[in-house]
Amino acid sequence: MPTPTAPARIALDAARAAPLEPGRASSRLLTHGSLELRFYAPKGRDDQTPHSRDEVYVVASGRGWFRRGEERVPFGPGDALFVAAGVVHRFEDFSDDFATWVMFYGPHGGEKESGA
Repeated sequence: MPTPTAPARIALDAARAAPLEPGRASSRLLTHGSLELRFYAPKGRDDQTPHSRDEVYVVASGRGWFRRGEERVPFGPGDALFVAAGVVHRFEDFSDDFATWVMFYGPHGGEKESGA
């Protein structure tokens, strides 16, 4: 059985301390196959644009509102938020301590709906 090259654990403190990737507003923490794990903690405003792959956010800290297309939902620590590839989305009216794990996965253009 091959030995995994990705870390088994990434502590929240380590994610917060990770340097931003040049030209990005987030830190890349690991990649494995199509999975890319990042950490995102915008200050004051979220200026992200739609991404080419599906993504899941898991809120690490803070509260606010999440806009996905025409939907707007509240979020808090521990909440998971899904965005399909190409969909306009952003965090709004979030607290100063807001930070989230971000997982990009699958092919560019997104995966097909499973109907589940």
